[in-house]
Amino acid sequence: MAKNRNKNSQNTQYQREPQEFEQRVLDIARVARVVAGGRRFNFRTTVAIGDQKGRVGVGVGKGSDVSISMGKATRNAKKNIMYAPITPEGTLPYEVTGKQTGSKVFLKPAPSGTGIIAGGPVRVICDLAGYKDVVAKILSRSTNKLNIAVATINALKAVDYEQPKTEPKKVKKEEKPKAKVEKANK
Repeated sequence: MAKNRNKNSQNTQYQREPQEFEQRVLDIARVARVVAGGRRFNFRTTVAIGDQKGRVGVGVGKGSDVSISMGKATRNAKKNIMYAPITPEGTLPYEVTGKQTGSKVFLKPAPSGTGIIAGGPVRVICDLAGYKDVVAKILSRSTNKLNIAVATINALKAVDYEQPKTEPKKVKKEEKPKAKVEKANK
């Protein structure tokens, strides 16, 4: 007899685990090196990862296939994770500028409800970091997405901010005066 194969009754051990980080591909570029007899082509992939709770990273990987380079870039991004400071309102504490080679990025806090107003890789990194309201501008003419992404990370690293503690205040109990103990001289 034929077995009843229903999608819901399949073995569930092969289900994917929920991922710790969300990842987005910023750029895929075909790069070449010249060898005797012609050129060898590889792929360079730039990947940004983040958990939308303040952790974000950018990585680069090269490989003979796009999937290989994406795997390498993701591993590299996990190694380069940094903490992005987010205020309780979901924005930056103050204006900051980041630079990487020829790329320059300006990030500025925005009022609540503004959203992320940024272009290209800056928008992706701010979203993956967990910002809700940010205004950003790429100040350079550079179109290199890798350098713009790293400049954004450098800007976020430059922010010096500690989140306020949200612990409940403890009610002080009235302290009883301690009784003085006198030592007997022997």
